[in-house]
Amino acid sequence: MRCPFCGAVDTRVIDSRLANEGATIRRRRECVGCTERFTTFESAELVFPHIVKHDGTREPFNEEKLRRGMLRALEKRPVDIEATESAINHIKHRLHVSGEREIRSRELGEWVMNELRDLDEVAYVRFASVYRRFQDVNAFREEIERLQSDASSELKKRQYSLLTPDEDA
Repeated sequence: MRCPFCGAVDTRVIDSRLANEGATIRRRRECVGCTERFTTFESAELVFPHIVKHDGTREPFNEEKLRRGMLRALEKRPVDIEATESAINHIKHRLHVSGEREIRSRELGEWVMNELRDLDEVAYVRFASVYRRFQDVNAFREEIERLQSDASSELKKRQYSLLTPDEDA
């Protein structure tokens, strides 16, 4: 590590501690040349795969874009921000463990829809309507019917119903 004061390359570590809940290592260093002390932080650099769009273009994964899309679908829905962040972290984890350098946007979109389905049915249908480019009300109806036939009984208990109780039967 180069000394920021004199530029010498010979420094020694005096103290190391975990920071940011263990995500970073804080190191206190001393320059052997000028004896000045300084602090460095070390963290893992995680590289996300690039996203391959429908038209074949590639772009780096953008967490903020993912968050905006999910929050737009969840707008005015009774879902905790912690649950939303957990879903985003789950998607990011899947990207990391995929081991791929590139991933198709369609696959990423399916992961987002799976997470939204678990969080809130209405948000899921909102996202699916844009993502799958629903053209008419029949597309909405088909997606809601598919959602109702696929939904587990536990999931139905945790969420608000998409239809009124007398229509569920």
